[in-house]
Amino acid sequence: MDKMQVYNPYLPTWEYIPDGEPHVFGDRLYIYGSHDRFGGKKFCMNDYVAWSAPVSNLTDWRYEGVIYKKTQDPRMPRGQHEMWAPDVVRGKDGRYYLFYCPDDAVKSIGVAVCDTPAGRYMFHGVVRDSEGGIIGEREGDTIPFDPGVFIDDDGEIYLYSGNGPRTRSAIGKEPKASTVMTLEDDMLTLKTEPKKLLPTLGEAEGTGFEGHEFFEASSIRRIRGKYYLVYSSVTLHELCYAVSDRPDGDYRYGGVIVSNCDLFPGEGGAPLCTYGNDHGGIECVDGRYYIFYHRQTNRTMFSRQGCAERIEILPDGSIPQVHITSCGLNGGALSGIGTYPASIACNLYGKQTPTISHPLAMGMRHPYITQSGEDWSPEMGGEAPEQYIANCRDGMTAVYKYFRFENAKSVSVTVRGSAGGRLLVKASPEGAAISAVNIAPSKTWTTYSSALNIRDGVSALCFEYEGAGRFDFLKFTLE
Repeated sequence: MDKMQVYNPYLPTWEYIPDGEPHVFGDRLYIYGSHDRFGGKKFCMNDYVAWSAPVSNLTDWRYEGVIYKKTQDPRMPRGQHEMWAPDVVRGKDGRYYLFYCPDDAVKSIGVAVCDTPAGRYMFHGVVRDSEGGIIGEREGDTIPFDPGVFIDDDGEIYLYSGNGPRTRSAIGKEPKASTVMTLEDDMLTLKTEPKKLLPTLGEAEGTGFEGHEFFEASSIRRIRGKYYLVYSSVTLHELCYAVSDRPDGDYRYGGVIVSNCDLFPGEGGAPLCTYGNDHGGIECVDGRYYIFYHRQTNRTMFSRQGCAERIEILPDGSIPQVHITSCGLNGGALSGIGTYPASIACNLYGKQTPTISHPLAMGMRHPYITQSGEDWSPEMGGEAPEQYIANCRDGMTAVYKYFRFENAKSVSVTVRGSAGGRLLVKASPEGAAISAVNIAPSKTWTTYSSALNIRDGVSALCFEYEGAGRFDFLKFTLE
């Protein structure tokens, strides 16, 4: 990754960290999330790792390594369960506490602790009531899920948890709900019992949450004296927010912050890329607010990657929905000169409307992002795999937002496959072609070039394929 720029996904393209919870501790921004495995058959198959960046330079990400292994939890000594979306908070004692739920087979909330934000966490215990009853295992408990933790200015420790049904037929089949509870200073013992918080499907009539009911992914922040609860709605692809004057109730629906397929409620339109579940949070970094979310790759929901966008919180407290982009945390448009991975496309579609990211839904009818080689980490050594766009056919469109062009004269693409045709280059999907790059069948990566006639200034860059066959798209160069 170019140290002077960063793009979505903001971590190296071999890394798969969804459910990202951003937290500033000291002078660094830390990302805590699940850890998917490329090619995995289930969610969150790898151990927890952390990444961090200086708050003054979000282009300079550092791999912190493994912070907590599945085998450290005595409930799963063989690592036989996945560890789903976690959250981290700095406790009153100055130590850092990681809250997490394993998969649905383990219905309780685990806690690990560390003296530093990204050191080696050690198992601390399981959240229990004052009598020792494990939260989630008691009669009448709802299923713990996606814990979010928050310590208010008055020292009260709030723990958020839960999920809800996504379909009418699923209502009532399992004890699900959005809940909030408080903890004692030991970060393990319940101080107040869980109580319902946001409405789930079947409970939203007349609340303002209709169509955007709570599904999962609770993430809480206090901003300008208000409490913002970010969550994933029943649509799967969108992160919504609710606002209250208090942390434990009276939340009103705020709106959608981001959709990982770029859908805007009430505006019609179609998904602009394949989509799936979403999870993330808001963080203020060096005076600017960002929303962190994730995207799907490899025709599944089991190989997800973290993305982020800058957001604006208006004087009235509202947050306008943002488009997903390729430039993300860059602090502005990407340079109009340089070489970029094709896989940083923020919109990717073919002639058919994008579907949920699943091989049965997608088949081989849609372009998709994948990588060469197996799952990889720095501990493995050797060469990291490269991402690319696969299965590009007639009508494939890859959109990159945004670049700052200044005297760019040519464009090159590196592709392979059976395709014979041309890639039309445009400044917007609806615009006229500003270049046409002819490509031919090739079994190996081959680079083709063409002159580029684009105005100076900030704009998107789009590649649209016309022709026969199919190809893989590795990278493009602007000169």
